[in-house]
Amino acid sequence: YKGITVEEKLTEQTGVIGEKIEIGAFKTLEAPFVGSYIHAGNKIAVLTGLSKAGDNAEEVAKDVSMQAAAMNPVALNEDGVDQATIDKEIEIAKDQLRQEGKPEEMLDNIAKGKIKRFFKDNTLVHQAFIKDNKQSVAQYVADALGKDAEVVAFERVALG
Repeated sequence: YKGITVEEKLTEQTGVIGEKIEIGAFKTLEAPFVGSYIHAGNKIAVLTGLSKAGDNAEEVAKDVSMQAAAMNPVALNEDGVDQATIDKEIEIAKDQLRQEGKPEEMLDNIAKGKIKRFFKDNTLVHQAFIKDNKQSVAQYVADALGKDAEVVAFERVALG
């Protein structure tokens, strides 16, 4: 940070506020381009990795990071959603459908549609982009940086 180590900055801040500061955890991200966003109040921070840099990569990464801060996706894409979460969502959907009186033989097919909707709403690259909900986050990145550009990773940290 501005030419000093993290340890030196912690020592400096300890002197400023009079309280010992310790880092409990930290996240890193490796990608061809990494950008960030820290939400007002310093309670949410996001790192976003893009597959390539470009003239406006910093702005794109910040926009995608803001998206992740606001929408709190469970994963980058459907491959990042663990099977237990998928199974739970399918069971929730089936229970709702049963309560609606849907026939048992239709539940699997309808639940598959509902899980696709879950991925669209809860995975970063498939979410509707908050600055233009007519396109997904993936479409926004491709439009802004080129067809071969994509979000390759993100890390979201929230305090409290």
